[in-house]
Amino acid sequence: ELNQGSAAPPSAEEGGEDEEEDEGEKEKEREKLPPIPSASSAAAGGLERGAKNQFSTFSNFITTINQKKEGIGNRNSPTQLVIPNIKNVRDLPPICLDVRQKQRISIDTLPQELKAPIPPEPSLPIRTKTVKDFQDDVEKAKSSGDWKAIHDFYSTTFDSFLEINAAFKKDTNSPFNTIEDSGINAKFVNVVYDALLNTPQDVQKSVLKGIINGLLQEWKGPRTKDDLRAYCILLQNPQFSNTSTYVIYAHLLRQIAALTEADHHFLVHWSKKIAQRRFKQLVDRILQFISLRLFPAKPEEFPPMVKCTWWIPSATKVLALFSAANSLISPPIISYTDFYNSTLDHIDLMEEYHNWQCYGNSHRFSFCQYPFIISIAAKKVIIQRDSEQQMISIARQSLVDKVSRRQKPDMNMLFLNVKVRRTHLVSDSLDELARKRADLKKKLKVTFVGEAGLDMGGLTKEWFLLLIRQIFHPDYGMFAYHKDSHCHWFSSFKCDNYSEFRLVGALMGLAVYNSITLDIRFPLCCYKKLLSPPVVPCDHNTLVGICDVTLDDLFQIMPELAHGLSELLSYEGNVEEDFYSTFQVFQEEFGVIKSYNLKPNGDKIPVTNQNRKEYVQLYVDFLLNKSIYKQFAAFYYGFHSVCASYALLLLRPEEVEILVCGSPELDMSALQRSTQYEGYQKTDLTIRYFWDVVLGFSLDLQKKLLHFATGSDRVPVGGMADLNFKISKSETSTNWLPVAHTCFNQLCLPPYKNKKELKQKLIIGISNAEGFGLE
Repeated sequence: ELNQGSAAPPSAEEGGEDEEEDEGEKEKEREKLPPIPSASSAAAGGLERGAKNQFSTFSNFITTINQKKEGIGNRNSPTQLVIPNIKNVRDLPPICLDVRQKQRISIDTLPQELKAPIPPEPSLPIRTKTVKDFQDDVEKAKSSGDWKAIHDFYSTTFDSFLEINAAFKKDTNSPFNTIEDSGINAKFVNVVYDALLNTPQDVQKSVLKGIINGLLQEWKGPRTKDDLRAYCILLQNPQFSNTSTYVIYAHLLRQIAALTEADHHFLVHWSKKIAQRRFKQLVDRILQFISLRLFPAKPEEFPPMVKCTWWIPSATKVLALFSAANSLISPPIISYTDFYNSTLDHIDLMEEYHNWQCYGNSHRFSFCQYPFIISIAAKKVIIQRDSEQQMISIARQSLVDKVSRRQKPDMNMLFLNVKVRRTHLVSDSLDELARKRADLKKKLKVTFVGEAGLDMGGLTKEWFLLLIRQIFHPDYGMFAYHKDSHCHWFSSFKCDNYSEFRLVGALMGLAVYNSITLDIRFPLCCYKKLLSPPVVPCDHNTLVGICDVTLDDLFQIMPELAHGLSELLSYEGNVEEDFYSTFQVFQEEFGVIKSYNLKPNGDKIPVTNQNRKEYVQLYVDFLLNKSIYKQFAAFYYGFHSVCASYALLLLRPEEVEILVCGSPELDMSALQRSTQYEGYQKTDLTIRYFWDVVLGFSLDLQKKLLHFATGSDRVPVGGMADLNFKISKSETSTNWLPVAHTCFNQLCLPPYKNKKELKQKLIIGISNAEGFGLE
């Protein structure tokens, strides 16, 4: 499951850990770990600043807390949890479970006679308190002011991993050793945690002391399922939202991150059973922990970064478990965007990217190993800067080659210059891109033959707009438009030359490379295939653009057919007698019906109740993979001829779609804030009328307005501000409709006399823009 949340470039070396027990290796391991403070340098014991008694171990700290009760006499007033003077705990010795784990692995390689016997797990104490009993106790404590019973429950329950299991395990006598059932009484856990923050301060402190006790227990062999249950329960503690508990939280995260892959496997599957609201709270808590460690509001609140370099890697690894759990469920528990940490937008992303490229999954941590945490805006920055560096590198090489041949340098050689005739747009574009394949990574400049004009971005956008419209026109035959799903899909017609599909792929690559948003309607399945694999394989015989497809993917393209296949799967009668189908499909190509076997001798194999799942899977695979393989392979190579970059390993299919087509989420208020004006002031009556009308539009009309003004009804990755939307004053009669220059995202608005007239003319203009000369 962890592989679903991590990425490594193919060239990166895997960071293997040597398991030998020699002293040299131990020394290296010690160097990686934070220094263990001596008794003289350890933080002062006690909860008051300047206490003279010192301690050198975590255990002494617990004893000190017990001795210093701070005279809490009044237990009947719930207070906010505070751990005074966090400096007293921040320099505690690190819990180095990764070292212990390595030693255990090494011991496992010894001969049987040299191994020490592993003591049996102690049996769990018997605890009979139910949810109802606990709730009654809480009500009694609130009314009487005597919190002793509640204090005793919390201090006992959280004193050790054994006690946690005794309290919250459904059945103490059952091992619950499967991934399907964690054996945790989730309702009881939730009730106990919901009540915790409303208890007196000493109750909350007793819980933290108990957690420290549990984390300090030595390993006695592999972790048991009871240990994993305890970790799962402790992670849900709401106290860890408070920065004063972050030292303890960090050690908990570190221990979980250091567990074996098999243990992580159980935690992932158990986590997917957590309720949505609480699952999101868990994710948000870890994201907040990472953000505050990176940019603390009060730096003195935490240990120095050099002493706790393991905090952020540990938290990110645990977050990867929740990301993996989220991806196992369809639909997912929360959106993949809920794992984004926008704080990372403000760090040196290129340093992270270069570390990842150089060190891969070795001991050197990089957020790029866990791309689910990086926002699409941050990924766009990485891709753009990587693109710019490639552009500069290619342009510099062209310049060096020119000078070395003693030829006069020309500024045009630094760009990908495309010259096309409007009357032969597709063929000229195809020829230009094929002829200048070596220049595809240079900055794009477009010239229309016979027209004066300097491309400052407008001509490039117009070229994309016109070319995409022509290629995707149904009469052109390359792509079929499915009205039910409002999307295009590859035509399965066989042809002699697939170079035009390569052109479309290159166009999409150039759009991403040059930060142009395209008005293309491909289903998500297309972008899954585009990332299969995300980096072009060296062996040209390797299949590309083939991915695992399901009936859900077919629903996005051909919903009627997918519904029919779904009905076949759920049909309760005799499939063979009632449907009389075989493992053979038929397709019409240029008026001729052709048949294809889904498997060898498929025309002789009937579809039955027993094999119908196989039939549906093969049919979907044929439609979305096999029947269009050559078309999509050309499209794939065209895209990657421009966008070949390890940065693609960071992207999900949904994120590639947003980079190509923009986001469908409209925020017209944000557009209003970022709009520029020419001939108008934002306080003018016409502009005020305009925004009153637009903000009151339905979503459909807002999309039409955006499409009318920009050529696409979607928003760039950077949001509305990246549109550079402009409203200019049109010195024409108010009888005229508004006019748009889509190349410049510019709306020309006559000074209409009143709001009613403006609304009427605007709706007519945006609803009938196609067909009479959209500029």
